[in-house]
Amino acid sequence: MERKVAFVTDSTVYLSKELQEHPDVYVVPIVVISEGREYEDGIDLSSEQLYDIIRNNKEVPKTSQPSVGRFVQLYEQLQKEYDYVISIHVSSKLSGTVSSAAAATNHVDLEIEIIDSLSISYGMSELILKGIQLIEQNLEIKDVVTQLKKQVATCNNFVLISQLEQLYKGGRMSGAQFLLGNLLQIRPILTINPEGELGLFDRVRSEKKALSKIIELLKQSCEEHHVKQIGIMHGQFLEKAMEIKQKIEEVIPEIHIVIGEVSSSIAVHAGEGAIALFWYQE
Repeated sequence: MERKVAFVTDSTVYLSKELQEHPDVYVVPIVVISEGREYEDGIDLSSEQLYDIIRNNKEVPKTSQPSVGRFVQLYEQLQKEYDYVISIHVSSKLSGTVSSAAAATNHVDLEIEIIDSLSISYGMSELILKGIQLIEQNLEIKDVVTQLKKQVATCNNFVLISQLEQLYKGGRMSGAQFLLGNLLQIRPILTINPEGELGLFDRVRSEKKALSKIIELLKQSCEEHHVKQIGIMHGQFLEKAMEIKQKIEEVIPEIHIVIGEVSSSIAVHAGEGAIALFWYQE
């Protein structure tokens, strides 16, 4: 008997055209809050609107996880058509979205598997694509989930913050750190560790040196493991993303490179001009 499987995710994900058009992929929006008004990421708030808010409002926008009710609403809709749901979400150390999704499973009569990606953006979309491929190979749901959870642990990711002001305004950097960082042109490289926590990987003098360090790490991963492709995500900075793509191709010509933009719910924290690189080791 044919089984129908839906993939649910949240709006921190990067959606390629393939995923946007896939009939079995559903997205629950993260809530962005600015000056008392709530927006649903990707529905009534675009990234362009978000950057405009960041530039013009003194108060830094905040994000909030989707409610349990929002997930229940979607799961109830899906149980009419699907036999299983695989729900893949932003790291539980960065958002309560996984908790909301898990709580909602108690309110519907549908088999739902929740996967904590321990990542964001492109890291999530690669898990969804892998899951779709495994389903098409007719693997059992439990085997699909097992393989996806194994893949979670192999994600490498590095985030380069372009504007220290966003970290300062968001309370993640003191005034002294902000001033010193700007004076010395220090660029922090952030990473999401294997536990799903965002932290400092390194402090590098100048963006050029920071990028060189990340590309060297990618090259090392390619030499030690099988890396098929890399995702370069940007905060409204396509020109810089294309420049990085060219630099990577000069060093690793055989690798496939995907370029995309981070969602509004990520841009709230990373700011305009941020660059993130993701790749999975096999």
